[in-house]
Amino acid sequence: MADGPGEPRILLAVYYTGRGLSLLLLPVLLGSTVQPPIVIFVVIYGLDWVATVPPTAALCREVFGSEGSVVYGWVFASHQVGASLAAIGAGLLRDSFGDYGIAWLAAAALCAVAAVVSVGIARGRRPLPA
Repeated sequence: MADGPGEPRILLAVYYTGRGLSLLLLPVLLGSTVQPPIVIFVVIYGLDWVATVPPTAALCREVFGSEGSVVYGWVFASHQVGASLAAIGAGLLRDSFGDYGIAWLAAAALCAVAAVVSVGIARGRRPLPA
């Protein structure tokens, strides 16, 4: 598969990069009232989250063949566990430091890691261990 604009690895890297950059901007957008910039952020950020589903499913199918659906299920389940741990961690950081600034930076850094890892996913099918 060529590295074109529809390549799942490239799409994921773009989505995660955009997500990380938006998280860096979020503290500037937050305020005591809802302003148009935060509404725009919410819409774009929400669409960005949904946009990662098709390329992730495609990569699972490409790398794991007929078992790709099962692997994607485990990816989704582990994502839910990670999200709950991230929420707990963000709350603990907020309690310790008085705001979510470090949590936003940590989330943006993890997005940068995800973008790099996405590009580095090996091509071709890999047999699952017996």
